Amino acid sequence: MLFIILCTDKANHGELRAATRPAHLDHIKPLVDAGRLIVAGPIPSEASPDPSVAIEGSLIIADFDTQTDAEQWAVNDPYALAGLFESVTIKPYRKALP
Repeated sequence: MLFIILCTDKANHGELRAATRPAHLDHIKPLVDAGRLIVAGPIPSEASPDPSVAIEGSLIIADFDTQTDAEQWAVNDPYALAGLFESVTIKPYRKALP
């Protein structure tokens, strides 16, 4: 089943996000390797192609067997373990298009 993991960063935590990013990407790699990652990426604070725009969160859509599996994956994300997130929302998702 697909799940959305929507994370909102704590304010002024850009340095923590940058420092933890390599470990976060390592944590996502098994989902990629298993073909279970649909989409993942940062949520910028404004619509701009400029990579220096502040990031205010993350979105991940991935296939997990159960909601509990999605929750366990999320709590073990290095970003979460480092205390980056103000909030995390996990919900089932049903892809309709395309």
